[in-house]
Amino acid sequence: MPLTIGTAGHIDHGKTTLVEALTGKNTDRLPQERERGISIDLGYAALELADGTQLSVVDVPGHERFVRTMVAGATGIDLFLLVIDANEGARPQTHEHLAILRLLGIERGVVALTKSDLVDAETLELARAEAEELVPGAPVVAVSARTGAGLDELRAALASVSIERARDDAPTRLYIDRVFTLHGIGTVATGTLWSGSIGEGDELHVRERSVRVRSVQVHDSAVERAEAGQRVAVALPGVERSELRRGDALVAPGSYPSSYRLDIALEPLAEIPSRVHVHHGTANVLARVVRVGDRFAQLRLSEPVVAARGDHVVLRAATTVGGGRVLDPSPPRHASLERMELVERGEIAATVHKPVRAESLAHLGELGGVIEAGGWVFSSTWLEELRAELNERLERADPLDPGIAPPPDAWSGAVVPLLGLERRGAKLYRPGSTAELGAHAAAAAVLEAQLGLEPVKVDDAALGRFLEEQGRLVRVGDGYAVSASAYEQARIALFAECESAGRITLARFRDLLGVGRKTAQVLLERFDADGLTRRVGDERVLRKRGTIAR
Repeated sequence: MPLTIGTAGHIDHGKTTLVEALTGKNTDRLPQERERGISIDLGYAALELADGTQLSVVDVPGHERFVRTMVAGATGIDLFLLVIDANEGARPQTHEHLAILRLLGIERGVVALTKSDLVDAETLELARAEAEELVPGAPVVAVSARTGAGLDELRAALASVSIERARDDAPTRLYIDRVFTLHGIGTVATGTLWSGSIGEGDELHVRERSVRVRSVQVHDSAVERAEAGQRVAVALPGVERSELRRGDALVAPGSYPSSYRLDIALEPLAEIPSRVHVHHGTANVLARVVRVGDRFAQLRLSEPVVAARGDHVVLRAATTVGGGRVLDPSPPRHASLERMELVERGEIAATVHKPVRAESLAHLGELGGVIEAGGWVFSSTWLEELRAELNERLERADPLDPGIAPPPDAWSGAVVPLLGLERRGAKLYRPGSTAELGAHAAAAAVLEAQLGLEPVKVDDAALGRFLEEQGRLVRVGDGYAVSASAYEQARIALFAECESAGRITLARFRDLLGVGRKTAQVLLERFDADGLTRRVGDERVLRKRGTIAR
């Protein structure tokens, strides 16, 4: 039964020393951490309890400057190990770390009173009473990492709170907390696997790109498949180290939306300012807080995050000011109190507005009150908004070609047929709509008055196409046209000469029509394009199917 446990507590209260006493591993891996004697980054170790429970330990820094790092390590854990120096008692980061654990919904854990060998019995009892009041219901164990006293009792206490992780069918999700390169392997990303599983050959998405898993390890041991609740390292071939960072999420394709907005139910600890740092997964993103009533807010994020309904976020300014539970991980920009209340009551359909992949909502259960088409789910309100937008574009379309380009989005092919529009070639049209001159009538009259056998420049290409489709002119050359009757006159002259002489030259065609060489040339090229003639050296001959009757 894999579970992840995270340490918490004030600096110098002995978190890293205690983890080493329990696991045999010093989680301070950076040279500067060992030189300074304080944890700066997250550390990891494996711990097997007597009953066979496998724990992945995440050791977090206790200094107030590294609370943001602590939050990144605490997200995704199942249990906490709150460490309190028996002599000093609870200190500022003890309280802040405990508040963060509560905001993240981490309710089960153990309190370790460290350095118990350095205090008298009375001081130890006072520390125990304070801890029991601070964390009601949690086992409190006095330990000494130096002498080993209480370590077995601590392991037993951890086993007593290590209930089996609830299993669900949620797709794979792992938030990256570290990225590095190994010789012969390439880029490796590590994190706590929140849900699903990861195995060799799996295809995952990160930052809207697809990646393939080459191999998987759990605490430096290769495994065929890692399960939710484990600390996981995945090798990702073809990905540069610089392309990934802490805060990115490796997820099953199409499973979780990436969004610049989150609707949350607020859990304030203090006055929440309008600008905060939002901690979700291992991400730390600046955001603007838009309050909606007293209990809700929409977070407008500076960078997109990958979230799911029910996730917890922590809000920090100079210190931790609160948190929240995600109601909608991809909401519309407008945030109304009525909508938030619907969502909080579990009416999931209210979370769907623009199209999302149906498979990405599979873990939310049966959806009602939404439309599904071609694997996409969206609201009827959004469909009407799209209909109004396309109708407005059709109203503005040029009457010479009253069609518009369809939306370029991936959902276009599935959704557009619901709107009652016709697709002709690459454009959308209203049913039965036809091209007409409209406001171009005057320009058409002026152009037609100029047409004859000599080509006339046509500045409006759309008008030229329309008049040609109506049989009122023939386009020749590059942006020129002649009248339909002139084209017919030239065609009859061409056929008559070819039937009598078998072929025709440019010079002969020019003389027959009494025009210049350039005019004769563009007319002959148009006949070639129409498939009436073909060029043989400097002459033209009729194609076999050519006749005088047009």
